[in-house]
Amino acid sequence: MNKVLATAGRTCLLAGLSALAVASAGLVAATPALADFRVCNATQSLVGVAIGYRAQAGWVTEGWWHVEGSTCKTLIEGALSSRYYYLYAEDAERGGRWDGPVNMCVAEREFKIAGAGDCFARGFQRAGFQEYDTREQASWMVQLTDDPATGGPAVTGTGDQ
Repeated sequence: MNKVLATAGRTCLLAGLSALAVASAGLVAATPALADFRVCNATQSLVGVAIGYRAQAGWVTEGWWHVEGSTCKTLIEGALSSRYYYLYAEDAERGGRWDGPVNMCVAEREFKIAGAGDCFARGFQRAGFQEYDTREQASWMVQLTDDPATGGPAVTGTGDQ
């Protein structure tokens, strides 16, 4: 009798483990891969970030995301739809900035601006954005860092694989 119960118990246990493995595999397969555009602030300061990109209707700039020191923030959720993205950031505490040669419009407060030209005529400010070629990857991460060689901020961008 004990032998029959032991065999039945083992069979039940194996069936339960098999079902758990199949359910876990299904859960892993059903979990979507994270895809987004993230900015990580490797400094100790609060940073304000704006992003520019080409949408179906034309150029768009959006901001401000506040990224605390040593944290990351997602600016665009989901798979990236453009190859090129543009970033501008300001150090809210020390006054530095991460910029580049591509001029786009920004506003003093939270904004979403259609079009990249005639910033002043339309009541906006102009800022120089840095271009990032995502090579059409689904995800991209930019890390804002302090550059010890020049004392100014540096930016690095990488695709998430």
